[in-house]
Amino acid sequence: MYKKQKEDSFMMLQAEDVFRPGAFPEYTYISRKSAVSDLSYEFRLNQAIKVAGFLTSLVGPSKMGKTILCEKVIGFEKIVEISGADFSDDTDFWKLVAVKAGLSYEGQFTSEKQLMESSDKYTKKETFSLTKDKIIEYYKKENLVLVIDDFHYAPKEKRMQIAQQLKDAIRRGFKAIVVSLPHRADEAIRQNADLSGRLSLINMDSWKVEDLKEIAKKGFSKLNIKIADEIAEQIAVESLSSPQLMQYICLNICSILEMNENKEKSVGQEILKTAYHYTTANFEYGDVVLLMKKGPSTRGKSRNTFQLKNGQLCDLYELIVKSIAENPPIMQLTFEDVKERIYSLISDESKKPTPQAIKESLTKLQELLHIREDIFKVLDWKDDILYILDPLFLFYLRWGGSLK
Repeated sequence: MYKKQKEDSFMMLQAEDVFRPGAFPEYTYISRKSAVSDLSYEFRLNQAIKVAGFLTSLVGPSKMGKTILCEKVIGFEKIVEISGADFSDDTDFWKLVAVKAGLSYEGQFTSEKQLMESSDKYTKKETFSLTKDKIIEYYKKENLVLVIDDFHYAPKEKRMQIAQQLKDAIRRGFKAIVVSLPHRADEAIRQNADLSGRLSLINMDSWKVEDLKEIAKKGFSKLNIKIADEIAEQIAVESLSSPQLMQYICLNICSILEMNENKEKSVGQEILKTAYHYTTANFEYGDVVLLMKKGPSTRGKSRNTFQLKNGQLCDLYELIVKSIAENPPIMQLTFEDVKERIYSLISDESKKPTPQAIKESLTKLQELLHIREDIFKVLDWKDDILYILDPLFLFYLRWGGSLK
């Protein structure tokens, strides 16, 4: 009887139950091992948060499953998540930590007393505010773990203040995890003198194609959909080391199969490009791409343009955007990579931008993006390396039709 119920439950699974790009992937969770220690990331994180008096630093690229890992190990209901972008120079750290946990940091309460030998009542209003000690005790009592994502987005001085607060709190049993990008980890945490000697460091490697393929194979198997190994590999390559993006693409493949009423229930080569385009349909990077191609204000001056091999005329900012989207899809490009990609797009008869002009444009482009909202912070130009911070953005560039 139990076996039949289990089989019925299996048959009732929908694609959105199996492939979940924005939530915990119950049916397609893949455990990975650290290349350095050969231990699973789940084991390492579980051990790290058990060490009293230590802050856990979780370092890994964007959209790589760091939050999902925390949910797997700690449990969704025990995580209190804060973003570095939530902080400004005047943000009260402990007030924010309290509010995010559902605590009233400040408020009023009213008390009433019956006056002796009278029917009158005495009403008194008093204000209260939680102390740091009470907030720490609440977190300990409820076994909560504070997770600060994108810590590098907090203002530099604020990061120092937060480090000081955390140093004292973790010594008293407060549990916290700070999440950073690989090339920002040093400035955010490791060079912070207040946390020296009190860090448990976990560097998450980028997802390998083989691991990403398992998401597709495991998920499609749950849905009784066939997929060849080489097809799963193609999807994995386009997923840019992001399990979230892999989930997105697989979910859209299921939608296409459903619309086509494909009786064979198999993933064929012919639907991949359509699935990629569908995946970008609800991505909100259109304004980001437009701003990048427009570049900073020229104050009425015209820019130099370059003739491409396809006959188009583009300025340097448009060329940079096109170069990022070129094959193969890569999240980290050296300056030489960027330059060679730009030169390969330009007609042999056309002049080419100088290396210095390309570097100056990359610097201005980063400045332009980083003064805007978080969604615009899609790249970093640092030490002659162009870091693409968001795999979903790069995927949008390649398949969203923005460059056509």
